[in-house]
Parts: sequence; structure tokens; C-alpha cells
Amino acid sequence: MATQPTLANWLSVLALGLIWGGTFMVVSIALQGYGPLTVASARTTLGALALLSLMRAMNRPMPVFDARMIKYLVVIGVLNTALPFALLSWGQQYVPSAFAGISMAALPLFVLPLAHFFTDEKLSTRNLLGVIFGFTGAVVLIGPSVLRIGTGLEPLGQIACVAASLSYAVSSVMTRRCPPIDAITMAALLLVVGAVILIPAMLIFEGVPQVADTKPTIAIVFLGIVPTALAALLRVTTIRSAGTVFMTLVSYQVPVWAMIFGAFVLSEVLPLRFFAALALIMIGLLISQWNSLRRICATRG
Repeated sequence: MATQPTLANWLSVLALGLIWGGTFMVVSIALQGYGPLTVASARTTLGALALLSLMRAMNRPMPVFDARMIKYLVVIGVLNTALPFALLSWGQQYVPSAFAGISMAALPLFVLPLAHFFTDEKLSTRNLLGVIFGFTGAVVLIGPSVLRIGTGLEPLGQIACVAASLSYAVSSVMTRRCPPIDAITMAALLLVVGAVILIPAMLIFEGVPQVADTKPTIAIVFLGIVPTALAALLRVTTIRSAGTVFMTLVSYQVPVWAMIFGAFVLSEVLPLRFFAALALIMIGLLISQWNSLRRICATRG
């Protein structure tokens, strides 16, 4: 049964929104020196090594590897790491990083019906209304010029980003249904599965990578440690304790943070629609999670 989100869950969601909002910019920097599969496999491998080291340092237990557990870990590992990392890295070669951010805002539209049918998190009228506001805000944020169908490989890049969002949605529901397992152990093993798949794919299609310039290399290391290892840990912990629907709140923040990083790091001028979009997204969050917000305020007061 889904539990009420705690203050720790809310802080994790805010942190994930900030981390993933800046990830698209960092991926773009990494792609300046490495191929998309190299970027995907490197961040996955580094993240796996970091969490495996944390597992050992904290003496976290390994699960009982029965057939059901193995099935869940393999499928979630593919859908949560290997597939979306590869799709986003490839797609960002042909679409603006802002589009990659907006594609994540579609995640609640995929998660809510999946969670309704496959978990105990039923779709309520309030949740649906919140999703409509949030997704509308995300569309307004990016604007029609970015959402238009492009030429060349741009449409395929757009499809790849949206497909990554769908992959995350399915993995979120499966993570909720997975048999009991320590959160750190699960996050580490999912990244191991992703690395096992992505490394051979990288070697086949891109060959052995050569060390590029300093900036793309630092970007890859950052991707492995922060938005991969740390974010995977926060994501699994939040889904297991607060549920998949609550986790979708991250998706509304991602395009907002992506625009903020673009303005302050890349010196992009924020359009007026940014502020209207921000208001719509915040309204969506308030509507969909009003009960949780009221409960947290009451306990803090």
C-alpha cells in the first residue's frame, strides 16, 4: 500500500529535480568529446562502481537471487538505465537540451495509468487535474518553436527522448512491484545490469573510446557520480517509500531547472512564458499533492 510522503521524500524529490534538470546540459558537454553510447556506458559504469563501493562500505546485504528477483532486476535495469540513457544520449545529438527536459514532463502521463492498473496507487480526480496543469506548464515552458517537427534526424531525436520517458515510467511501476530489497543494493545492481548491456554496445558501434578534452571528460565523471549513482539511490528510495505517482513530481521540476541552468550557465535569455509555465507547474504540484503538503505542514508546526 502507498504511504504518505515524508519530509525526507520531499527533499529527495527536490534534489532529484535539481540534479536531473542540470543533467541535459552536462550530457551536451560530454557529447562534445564522446559518442552517445560511450557517454551512456561510462556514466552507468561509474555509477555502478560508486554504489558497489558504498554497498561494501556500509555492509549492505545482497538479495536472494531467485527467478522472480532476477527477472525484476534485469527488466528494471534495462528500462531504468541502459535504454533511457542510450536514447537520451543519442537524441540529444539532434534536439536542444530543453526538448530532452520537456520530454521528462510527459512521464506522469505514462505513470498514472500504469500505476492505476498495476499498483495500489489509484488515479484520483485531483491527481489527474494536477497532471494536466503540470504538463500544460511544461509545454508552455518550451514553447511551440521547440516542439515543432524538425528536419533530418531531429524527429527521430524527439521520438528517442519521449521513448526514454516512457521507459522510465514502466521502470518506476516495476520498481514499486519489485520484491523486498535494500535500496542501495537495488540501485547498484540496476546500474550493473545497465553497464553489462551498454559496454558491449559501445564497443560494437563506437569502438574503444579515446580520452577526449578535459571538459567532456569531467562531464562524464560528473554524470556517473551525481545524476547516475546519487540520483539512482534517491530515486529507488523514494519510489519504494512514497510510491511512483509521488515520484513523478520530479518530472515537473526538470524543465524548470533546465531553463534556469541555461540562463545562468549558458547566458540564455529567459522568455516571458517561463514565468507563466512556472506558475502552472507549481499549481499542478499543489493540486496533486495537497493532502501530503497539508500533513507535512501540520507535523512541522
